[in-house]
Amino acid sequence: MFKSKSFRLLLVIATLVLSACGAPATGDTGTGGNAAPDGSVAPAASQAGAPASSGGQATKVAFVYVGPVGDAGWTWAHDQGRQALEQNLSNVETAFLESVPENPADAERVIRDFAQKGYNVIFTTSFGYMDPTVNVAKDFPNTRFVHISGYKTADNVSTAFGKIEEPRYVSGLIAGKMTKSNTLGYVAAFPIPEVIRGINAFTLGVRKSNPEAKVNVVWTNTWFDPQKERQAAEALLDQGADVIAQHQDTPGPQQAAEARGLFGVGYNADMSKFAPKAVLTSPIWNWGTYYTNVVKQVQAGTWKSEQYWGGWKDGVVDLAPIGTMVPADVQQMAEAEVAKFKSGEQDIFTIFTGPINDQSGAQKVPAGTALTAEELLSEKMNWFVEGVQGSIQQ
Repeated sequence: MFKSKSFRLLLVIATLVLSACGAPATGDTGTGGNAAPDGSVAPAASQAGAPASSGGQATKVAFVYVGPVGDAGWTWAHDQGRQALEQNLSNVETAFLESVPENPADAERVIRDFAQKGYNVIFTTSFGYMDPTVNVAKDFPNTRFVHISGYKTADNVSTAFGKIEEPRYVSGLIAGKMTKSNTLGYVAAFPIPEVIRGINAFTLGVRKSNPEAKVNVVWTNTWFDPQKERQAAEALLDQGADVIAQHQDTPGPQQAAEARGLFGVGYNADMSKFAPKAVLTSPIWNWGTYYTNVVKQVQAGTWKSEQYWGGWKDGVVDLAPIGTMVPADVQQMAEAEVAKFKSGEQDIFTIFTGPINDQSGAQKVPAGTALTAEELLSEKMNWFVEGVQGSIQQ
């Protein structure tokens, strides 16, 4: 996550091929929403895991989080990945610090402290941590650093992100079948390529299953603000939307839909626990698979710096269980699409293969042509597909 649009614009200038494109996290972060989906409440800082009883010294792995682990969204998903790492590998010891500000001084202090304490691998999970991560890495050449969502690398620094647009597209297929008003709402964080790309992927799915539908977009200019997110959803519902999607960190938009007896599509984690009568499904992150692979490579001595951009086939992104309110034929349609993505038959480039028109009706992607990684990840992703109602604020 990152704090401002200007930060994000720095990223897209440098993104060329498969570099990650920003992550959903809190910019104007508050501390609200500390109840995790399992009902637990996390402390401000925590250490977990234990060295293996045999096999030598445990690998020490640290995580730096931008939000509270109980945000039910971005940070919660990363902490689930940390816990999965502990479950998958017995000889690891993990620690994390949550709600770390993205300003360089605070971020560098926290990252440096973990490095000084001898942590072998340090994951920094917000865009604003990019330069602090690189700065600390220079002083600890034997420590491995992985920055989620950035683009700067070094011999001991990797970057990582995922193709969340793949499950977003399938969630759009479902949502398109579930709307009765043919008007859907989308509560969006910041008008940056990552978010625009997600709106477009969702809308392409919606229009594939329901060519008459439209998607209205409202910007909050926040990543984590439960009250503002819910209010934005309510405004969309007032405009006639009967399905609410989101690129935000809390289930507020889903709860707003449930309060009206309508539907929604969550994000980051399975949000059905917070609005069980509303949530059709949620595009989700499975960071545990990636974290486990990285630590295995470090332990084996095979780790090398890279720019990772994984998709459904790699297991880093997925779709939460489809709600029982979704008719069987729609579930079957969605599951067939999921199978294609998991097998590699389809991917993010399949989604963005033409013919695709922009919201004015002008052709942007000719038939048989797919947008490139650079076109998807960079500032060139500054337009909406046909069917989106709303403007991209500059």
